[in-house]
Amino acid sequence: MEPRHPARSLLTKSVAAGGIALAALGFTAPAAAAAPAAELTPEAIDAYMTDLHETSGVPGLSVVVTRDDEIVLAAGYGHDSEGEEITEDSPFRVASVSKSFTAMAVMILAEEGAIALDEPVADQLPGFDMADERVDAITPRHLLNQTSGFSDTSIDVVELQDATSLEDYVARLGDDALATDPGTDWEYANPNFNVAARLVEVASGQTFEAFMAERVFAPLGMEHSATRDELIDPGLGYNNLFGLWMPRGAAVDGMLDNSGSGGIITSAADMGRWLITQNGQGPQLVSAEGLAEMHAPSAVQDYGMGWGVEPDGTLVHSGNLMTYNAVEWIDPESGYGIAVLTNGAGMADVTYTAMEALAAMANGAEPAAPKGDALAQIALAALTAAAIALGVIGVVRSRRWAEKRRGRPAWRIALRFIPVLLPAVLFLSYPALVSLISNGRTVTWPSVFYFALPLTLALLVAGLAGAATAAARLVRLRSVGSAA
Repeated sequence: MEPRHPARSLLTKSVAAGGIALAALGFTAPAAAAAPAAELTPEAIDAYMTDLHETSGVPGLSVVVTRDDEIVLAAGYGHDSEGEEITEDSPFRVASVSKSFTAMAVMILAEEGAIALDEPVADQLPGFDMADERVDAITPRHLLNQTSGFSDTSIDVVELQDATSLEDYVARLGDDALATDPGTDWEYANPNFNVAARLVEVASGQTFEAFMAERVFAPLGMEHSATRDELIDPGLGYNNLFGLWMPRGAAVDGMLDNSGSGGIITSAADMGRWLITQNGQGPQLVSAEGLAEMHAPSAVQDYGMGWGVEPDGTLVHSGNLMTYNAVEWIDPESGYGIAVLTNGAGMADVTYTAMEALAAMANGAEPAAPKGDALAQIALAALTAAAIALGVIGVVRSRRWAEKRRGRPAWRIALRFIPVLLPAVLFLSYPALVSLISNGRTVTWPSVFYFALPLTLALLVAGLAGAATAAARLVRLRSVGSAA
C-alpha cells in the first residue's frame, strides 16, 4: 500500500537511500525528555514545543492546537531569516498541506454547480489534453483523490518547473501520458492539484489567488494567508548542514506561486481557523455533506481529498518544500486539530514529531521525547571527514599500491578498482535510487542538496575520494609499467 503521508515519506526515503551506503546510522536522535502530560493544556503544549525547539535547533517553529471552535494555543518559537521573532501570525510555506485548501476550493464550486465532480475534466477545462486517450476519463474527483493516473513516471515534472501560470502548466501536460487507468489506482502526484487549481480558475472566472483570498481566506478570517510571496513574504527557509542551520532559497519541483499543490503561505493562527472549519465548527464554506465527502477515502486508497485518512478516523497531511516543513491533523470525533509549521528542513521532520506527540497528549497519553537529527549530523560529518582522509591516504599510497601489483593480470587489477569506484557510482545513482524507493516520485538533483544535504555531501565526498584514489592508482600503474 502507498504511504498515507507522501511528503514525509519522500524525506524519509531520501534518508533511507543513504542507508544503502551508511546502514549503521540512525537518523533521529532522542534528546531531553519532555515533562509527561496527561491532557492537552496550553501549558503542556508550550512546554513540549519549547523543548522541541531547543532540542532540534530548528530556527523557527510555530504551533496551533484547536478543540471544537476554540484555539487552545497558537504560539511561535525562534526566528525567521530576517531575525524577527516567530509569533502565531508569522507566515510559513506549508507545501503540500496546500492540497486540502485546493480541495476546498473545488468543493465550494461543486456545491454551487460550477464544477461537476464526476464529469470529465476535459469537458470542463479548455486546453486540458494529453498524449493519452484515457485523459477523457479523468474527473475532478480523480484529481482530488489522486487516482487520475497522473504519475511522476509518465509526466515530465522537470518541464513543469518552468510553467509561468496554471494555464501554462496545464498546457505543458499535452505531450505526457497516464500511468494507469483513471480511478483504478492511487499515486501521489502534484499535477493533480495544479490541474484542479486551474479548473477553479476557469469555473469561477477568477485567478486562483483571487478565489482563495475571497472565498476561503476572508470568510475564515485568515488575514495572514496568501498563495504567493509577493503578497505575504515568509522569507528564506533553512537547511541543516552538520549542525549549522543555513538560510536558503528553495528549489521547487514544479511551479510554486499560486499552485494548487503547494503554494499556500499561512500562519499558525490562521491554520487554527482552518482546522476549526475542517472539524465542522465555526464558519463553514461547504455543507456538512461536502465536508464529509472531502474527508472520505476513495475506493482504492485511504486518501480523501487532500487528506490522508487514518485507520482511527483521524485525518492528516504533511508538506515539505526543501526548506520548510508543515503538518496538519484533525480528529473529527474529539474535535481536536493540530498544525505545526517550521522554516527549517533537516534530516528529521520536527513538525511530524510534534504532531504525533501532541496527538498522543490529546488522547491522554504521555508524548515521546522531543528529538532532532543531531546524531545523524554528527555521524555524517564524521563520515565526510573520514572519506576525505581515506581519499588523501589512497592518493599518497597509490605508488606503493601499483608496485605491489606489477606483473599481475589486468583483469585482477581491474577488480581492485571496483571498491574505490563504488561510492562514485552510488552518488551518481543517488536521485534515481531515492526515486525508485519513493513510490514513483521523481527526485531531482537539486532536491537532494536540500533537506538531505549532509547525506548528499557525505556521498559526494566519498565518491570524489574514491575517484581520486582510482585515478592516482591508474597513473601509478602506467608509470610503473613504463619503468619496467
